[in-house]
Amino acid sequence: MIVVVATVELRPGARERFLAELAALAPVVLRETGCIEYWPTVDVASGLGAQVPLRSDVVTIVEKWESLPALAAHAVAPHMQAYRLRVVDLVAKTALQVLAPQ
Repeated sequence: MIVVVATVELRPGARERFLAELAALAPVVLRETGCIEYWPTVDVASGLGAQVPLRSDVVTIVEKWESLPALAAHAVAPHMQAYRLRVVDLVAKTALQVLAPQ
């Protein structure tokens, strides 16, 4: 299994529009071969001392895939290419962590 943590930094005020795009995209991604889980998250105050400061313009997408080839196919899927075009003006920066459980 592969776990992906995608941190998407958004332009100020773009979070709700970006989340709406993800709400439309997620069911399509979940039907992809090899997709186990795919969900967007936002920071929430926990009261825990080790938590990083809340980020109002960040969405973190947590994904689980059966394999690296499944993740690679997802990255080039036509619906992902179309999604990237729709959100290009909303996104300031994206960073990926690709992880394997041990």
